[in-house]
Amino acid sequence: MAGKLALVDYNTCDPTRCAEGVCPAVVACPRKLLIQEAPFDAPMSNPSPCRGCGDCARSCPHGAIKMTTG
Repeated sequence: MAGKLALVDYNTCDPTRCAEGVCPAVVACPRKLLIQEAPFDAPMSNPSPCRGCGDCARSCPHGAIKMTTG
């Protein structure tokens, strides 16, 4: 059975709308699977070890992260 994965919708993601350009979803990921190389950069995800907790999706103020079945 496939688990859930966090996917970033880069059409919706706009770190310029986040406080100081820091993505709150990156901060919220307990496994640190979302990486933002610098403020105002879009986060990159590593979905393979994602446990599907959804913390990142709930933390994104713009709804740019969706949980999907992988």
